[in-house]
Amino acid sequence: MHRLASRDVRDENGFTLIELLVVILIIGILAAIAIPSFLNQKGKAYDAAAKEMARTAQTTAETYATDHNGEYTELNGEGPKKLHEYEASIAASSGEAKGGSYISAVAATANSYTVTATAANTGDTFSIERSSTGSISRTCSSTKKGCSGANSGSW
Repeated sequence: MHRLASRDVRDENGFTLIELLVVILIIGILAAIAIPSFLNQKGKAYDAAAKEMARTAQTTAETYATDHNGEYTELNGEGPKKLHEYEASIAASSGEAKGGSYISAVAATANSYTVTATAANTGDTFSIERSSTGSISRTCSSTKKGCSGANSGSW
């Protein structure tokens, strides 16, 4: 019993205040690196939904042309509403955007069209254009360099 009572303070095992502060500092640095990366993922998800919406609108426009003698002309103007009539998953306005994306514009001529989807939360736009020759091109405009590392480009 006497030996327990006479123990020296230096014999105590445990962490010093400096060691604890160093561990907290390391955790803080790791969090500062990781948190922005995780926050960016939500924006990428909204952009992916808008890309999917544009691709669905492209397929629906092709279906529409099949039913209208190969012409896209009637899609001009109220195209988002007409595409929504053909495919219920296409949101024709930001109010209908369940997944955070909607078709914001459709421009069409007899044998060409452009459909543009907008990610409601990021404001990024993704367009698919079919030229009169039948070639397809994709363009995008981003507020935070979401288009292949730039503010505009292709996807």
